[in-house]
Parts: sequence; C-alpha cells; structure tokens
Amino acid sequence: MDWWLEEKRLWDEGYVCISGIDEAGRGALAGPVVAACVVLPRSIAPDGINDSKQLSPQQRESLYAAILKTARGVGVGVVDVETIEAINILRATHVAMRRALENLPAGLLPDIALIDGLPVKEFPLAQLALVKGDQRCVSIAAASIVAKVSRDRLMVELDALYPGYGFALHKGYGVPQHLRALKERGVLPIHRRTFRPVMEADGGVMQMEGGEEKGSHVAPKTRRGWRISRPKLP
Repeated sequence: MDWWLEEKRLWDEGYVCISGIDEAGRGALAGPVVAACVVLPRSIAPDGINDSKQLSPQQRESLYAAILKTARGVGVGVVDVETIEAINILRATHVAMRRALENLPAGLLPDIALIDGLPVKEFPLAQLALVKGDQRCVSIAAASIVAKVSRDRLMVELDALYPGYGFALHKGYGVPQHLRALKERGVLPIHRRTFRPVMEADGGVMQMEGGEEKGSHVAPKTRRGWRISRPKLP
C-alpha cells in the first residue's frame, strides 16, 4: 500500500502544504474529545506510522515523539465534556478539529486538510474527507497517533483525580470494568450523561447518542471517488 497516495494526488492538483487531521475519544463514555493536526514534510515520515488503533501503547509513544521531531508543525485541539453535552459529540469533534488547525505553529497555514471520516462543517480550509483515512493516508495516520497519545495522557491524569474507575487503563471507553464502576460508584462530572450507558447508570432514559445522524454530511462522489470541499467565500 502506498501511504502517500492521497498526498500525491493533491500535489498533482497543485496543493503544496498538506495537513492531516484525526480525533480520539469520540466513542468514549468519559473525558474530552481530542483532535490533532499534523503537517509532515513532503514524502518524509517516521518509519512505522500506522493507524493508531493498530499500534501498541509503546509504539504510539515512540512514534508520537518521532512525529513531533519530524513534522513541520503539530496542533492539538481539546473539547471538554461540558461542551460535548451542550452541542453533541459530532459538533464537539468538529470544534476539536478546527482548534487543532488553529493551534499549528504561527505562520504555518496548510493549503488543504486531509480529514478522517466525514467533512467538517464551517472548516476554514479546503478539505478532503476520507472514510477510514487513518488506515490509508500517512498524514491522517500521524494525526491519529498524536490525538490518541494526547488524549490517553489526559485520561491518565483524570484517573489520578477519580480513582477506582480504571481510566488509565481503558481511557473512558465502555469496557466491562468501566460499566461495573458506573453501576457501583456512580456517574462522575467527566462522564457524558447523554450517552446511553451513562444515562442508564444515572437512572435516566436515553434521548440521543452521538448527535447528528451518521453519514448526513457525506460529500458527493466524483469519478475518482473523492471530492474536495472548499470553504464558502464571504
């Protein structure tokens, strides 16, 4: 597989500075959602980059350090639970992605963003959304590693504040240990109360999980199976 295939297509289109964006924590029951934006030098990336879910924690930590050393710039965006609850997880994820772009080093403004998943509303750059992009695009895979490591470190800190729930181990996802702790210890301020398992543990009835209908922002396909979305001009 050519990890640089999507970047090469964009270089052929005339784009020069390409960023990759991905998130971590969208499906968790607790803690923030975190996004990362990574701009790699042309055709240069640390060896071993892959979708963060396919890597061990040790591999992610090693690649995280290598990405920070190699990249032209890295930005991270964090959205807390209060905001997730107020605007829903989909919109919160988009906010995190826009913040990650804004947090790139001063003066570094990409021409286009390669984004994992579906297009992001109100995005200030041209964007190319790729379903499962972290499995086929090196820039997105690098962003997935940075986002995952950044969020995992935050969850370890939250584990120290809220012991007994196992956040350092499962990072807030709905594994059996976490679900048992919810039932036995109750719901914490860092839990997402609009998510079904948390709402049920809190004695409520689920109304919505995940925000807007999945797939509602799928970009139309072109003959090559992908389409660049550009921001609307004022």
